[in-house]
Amino acid sequence: MGTILALLSALSYGVSDFVGGIASRRIGFARSALLGQLGGLLVTIVAAPLVSSGAPAVRDLLWGTLSGVGTGIAMTFLFRGIGRGALSVVVPISAVGGVALPVVVGTAVLGQHPPALAWAGIVLALPALWLVAGGFSGGPVVGAAIGDGLLAGVGIAVQYLALAQADSASGIWPVTAGRAAAVLLVGAIAVALGRRPVRRSPTRPGVPTWASGGLVAMVLGGRPARQSLTRPAALASGGLALGGRPTRRSLTRPRVAALSSGVLAAAALVAYLFAARTQYLAVAVVLSSLYPVVPVALGVTVLNERLRRSQLVGLASALGASVLIAVG
Repeated sequence: MGTILALLSALSYGVSDFVGGIASRRIGFARSALLGQLGGLLVTIVAAPLVSSGAPAVRDLLWGTLSGVGTGIAMTFLFRGIGRGALSVVVPISAVGGVALPVVVGTAVLGQHPPALAWAGIVLALPALWLVAGGFSGGPVVGAAIGDGLLAGVGIAVQYLALAQADSASGIWPVTAGRAAAVLLVGAIAVALGRRPVRRSPTRPGVPTWASGGLVAMVLGGRPARQSLTRPAALASGGLALGGRPTRRSLTRPRVAALSSGVLAAAALVAYLFAARTQYLAVAVVLSSLYPVVPVALGVTVLNERLRRSQLVGLASALGASVLIAVG
């Protein structure tokens, strides 16, 4: 059951990043991250009393709060990197970094030792994540994007490690505490970073269309955006007002998308929390972290994009890793 829950967590996370990353390119990474955390907080406030048997201990709420600090750091720098147009740099670094640290801690500190087959799957999953995400190539913002990816990876690791320490009797209250902490942290970071200009690089070959705005109009207005779209065409699609400014409708949809991404991320954390209670920490983290497979698959199925050979190898490796972990 823990394996299934961890995979469901990956699915929910993947869709969350897909939707949230797109929203960040329309309304900005800071606002998108903040709205996402607010969405997650609201839904867990409603759900926690319904699925939890009693009041949580202060210790469990503190672990949840620390997890939320990690979430806030991860989401902010992940969305900032995507907003730079450097998704192919940020996603693989954050994904691998967010897996490697919890695996080391689970083994060396917590003394958990999964079976040999599960270890084989864990080892296979690390390069699979990198390949699925596409690796990265050089560009004007690569240096800054690497920093974003490393910080996001540390945040993801803290999120996973801290949440796994909460007692099962606490239900999902630790997730609620985490969402509250994430709202405060993301709000503070949004104020600090939102004042700085973000330099975007041109879309590089190999970067999925949905990462550079190709799906923005599909999510927000019903058709794929095109860089060659003229102002009359934009007006016809309802994206701009006559003065060239976004209309209220064009801004409402990305805000709803950002809120939805937070709800999906909260659902992913709940699924991971229950997975970590019934499975080895390293196994739960690795399976939950296979989320980059989802946006890649959506790019193929929704946008008819073509995968590079390395991504196909990564997808096959991720599938093999999941099978090995499940069998082990």
